[in-house]
Amino acid sequence: MKNILVAIDFDENEQLLIDKAFQLAEAFNSKIWLVHIAAPDPYFVGYDVGPQYIRDSRASELRKEHRLLQEYTAKLREKEVSAEGLLIQGSTIEMVIEESKKLNIDLIIVGHHEYTFIYKAFVGSVSENIIKKSKIPVLIIPLE
Repeated sequence: MKNILVAIDFDENEQLLIDKAFQLAEAFNSKIWLVHIAAPDPYFVGYDVGPQYIRDSRASELRKEHRLLQEYTAKLREKEVSAEGLLIQGSTIEMVIEESKKLNIDLIIVGHHEYTFIYKAFVGSVSENIIKKSKIPVLIIPLE
């Protein structure tokens, strides 16, 4: 197992996922890819981008997320683990699958939140959909 992808959504539980990835990377001498999939830009999905303050706010949010990814990556490197951070815009499930293929990922690590039946019926679960679509093994870490 040479490459581990950790899907991070910045919901304050990412450290649990990173810690598990670190344990595996240390045991197997693997590289960790911390990946955050940001929502696509509004023009990408057919909407106008809106006023300048909305674009500025979005840019600020993306810079913050990128900075956090770099901080997590730096901490892993301090522990002498090979790590890279990627911030990608797009549809979460499709982008996780696509990037996993591009990076020759051997294991995908995602967190799982327990949701109500109604939420699952209308929105679904990212982790469940990744499991359904991935040809790569997926490690689900329960969150909460």
